[in-house]
Amino acid sequence: MITDRYIFFRAVAQCISADTTVSAIMSREVLYCFDTDEIDDVARNMGKARVRRLPVVNRDKRLVGIVSLGDVARNDDATNIGQTVTRVSTPGGKHDQTTAQ
Repeated sequence: MITDRYIFFRAVAQCISADTTVSAIMSREVLYCFDTDEIDDVARNMGKARVRRLPVVNRDKRLVGIVSLGDVARNDDATNIGQTVTRVSTPGGKHDQTTAQ
């Protein structure tokens, strides 16, 4: 998976050549949620994994969308989103933007 943050932190900020392949900066492990998952569960998982976006798949594991931290913020209670933002903003985790996975 690759995001705008990966492009910036893993490539641009480190002055990596524009000829670099996507595979050099993407995350190898793709975390996702199902379209039937509850928002509070998704928020908790985003915080635990320290990710700002998750692909959303159906039961056939076909991509049906992307859920972002902003989406969760608009649809979840303030306490839960506050905890999620705190966890997501903590450096490190499997999908740290500063190192390719």
